[in-house]
Amino acid sequence: MLTEDVVGKGYRFSYDREYVLDGKFGAISKTLPLSESEYYSDTLFPFFANLLPEGMNRSVVCRANKIDEDDDFGLLCAFSGLDFIGSLTVSKI
Repeated sequence: MLTEDVVGKGYRFSYDREYVLDGKFGAISKTLPLSESEYYSDTLFPFFANLLPEGMNRSVVCRANKIDEDDDFGLLCAFSGLDFIGSLTVSKI
């Protein structure tokens, strides 16, 4: 689960406990090793930031969804329910 800490302007990521214990799948990236511990970052984790569009595509998507171009988390949420490369799904809870 990826969450934005609005008060501290940071981000938290944690794997679902069942996902970790299942052992069928590995970590989503080398910088986020499979663990029951929570990860914290002042900026959006690079793994998730790299899923976002850049340049003109970013501008178009942000304008269409009325999202500030500096709002990486909001932009990621705009893709909720859509497919990403690999076996990753983004959904709002």
